[in-house]
Amino acid sequence: MHGDESRDKVAKAIAEAIRTENDGRYFYLMAANSTTDPKGKEVFETLAAEEEGHMKYLKKQYLSLLERGEFDRNLKLGPKADFSGAHPIFSEQLLERLSDAHYEMSALSIGVRLELFSLSYYKKRAEDSPDAYARGFFNELAEWETGHYHVLLKQLDALKDLYWQAAGFAPF
Repeated sequence: MHGDESRDKVAKAIAEAIRTENDGRYFYLMAANSTTDPKGKEVFETLAAEEEGHMKYLKKQYLSLLERGEFDRNLKLGPKADFSGAHPIFSEQLLERLSDAHYEMSALSIGVRLELFSLSYYKKRAEDSPDAYARGFFNELAEWETGHYHVLLKQLDALKDLYWQAAGFAPF
């Protein structure tokens, strides 16, 4: 990291990222506690755990910047969860009560927005970063959040029209 100003700028960006990851973690825990869909509960808990992992990783990097003036290059984010399938978040049983799945649909919509904000934030920090390692650091975080964004969007797109029809939100 080149200079105190660069280090302070990156540390400030990481501090904001920690807050954002914490918001995401608590949102996913709320979603997990509010859905009656067993698969949805499990997936939201997994998303919350990943956000917590990101937060811990960011805190360690933040402390490394403050204490040593550089990133800890030995730290890694860890493995990504597998969210594959036509309905990566909710079980097929959710379709049976889709007209009443207001909370689940709202959780998907809000989650998409949270992840889009996070990935945009990380991409912008990567663009603004003064050194190659910092750019790679923020780009890696952007990739993680892009994965979360796509899985939430995929589930939202798979259910959106059916939900609007089932709930009587014409003309959809």
